[in-house]
Amino acid sequence: MKQVKKFQVDVLKHWQKNGRHTLPWRLTNDPYRILVSEVMLQQTQVDRVIPYFEKFLKKFPTVQKLAKAKLGDVLKLWSGLGYNRRAKYLHDAGRAIVERHGGKFPRDYTELRKLPGVGDYTARAVRVFAFNEPDILIETNIRTVFFHHAEVFHVACGRKRHGTYADAEVLPMALEAAKEGTPAAGGTRVWHWALMDYGAYLKKSGVRLNDKSAHYAKQSKFEGSNRQLRGRLLRRLMDGPITKSAFKDISAKNVYDISMVLGDMEKEGLVIREKNTWRID
Repeated sequence: MKQVKKFQVDVLKHWQKNGRHTLPWRLTNDPYRILVSEVMLQQTQVDRVIPYFEKFLKKFPTVQKLAKAKLGDVLKLWSGLGYNRRAKYLHDAGRAIVERHGGKFPRDYTELRKLPGVGDYTARAVRVFAFNEPDILIETNIRTVFFHHAEVFHVACGRKRHGTYADAEVLPMALEAAKEGTPAAGGTRVWHWALMDYGAYLKKSGVRLNDKSAHYAKQSKFEGSNRQLRGRLLRRLMDGPITKSAFKDISAKNVYDISMVLGDMEKEGLVIREKNTWRID
């Protein structure tokens, strides 16, 4: 127990001295801004997100503004950030919040999960960072903290599968760290900021433990990938509809590859097809 208390104190002291206190999404408890940040931060580094976050909220300062916007306008602001499907989900979530909840964000986990594109982690993150609800978050930096300090916790967290830990084995450590009440004056919100920033510090210090997570997946090569082609097609579509006759000007890939990617984008609702013409709504 003393070891856990010391762990809590050390993490919080590090945050108080070295934490990333000025990140724009940490200067607000507006659930809309928190949701925007969480969606943008998925698979994207903090430094890349900051200018997009600020630009996005200047254009769409409220969930009502986002809900009224055209998808094409949302995608234009998102262009360059990658994983454009996230922009579509965020746009759909904004509309759902306005239509189903009168523009007021739900704070209930189940209701948050019903929003388009909002998964388990994002729902919990909105609850923690917007509403300071007592929840537990596990993401890459937090995993690093608990992997690195596993010896502190006398819980069943040492069972390995193929040399990795599943989040189900990390969870007991996270619960143990917080079970005697939220170990920070600012509540669960501050505690998770502190864990994240300490984990980021460990990584910069050379601690590389992500491959010990059963949930870790190395990002595939971007150059020449369908992800790259998707981005190229979306940028072209932002200038107006395209037809098959324009395919060769867009990419050296064959017509089948381009048609397949456009078909996937159509299923996701990113583009609309009318005969042999594709456009953004």
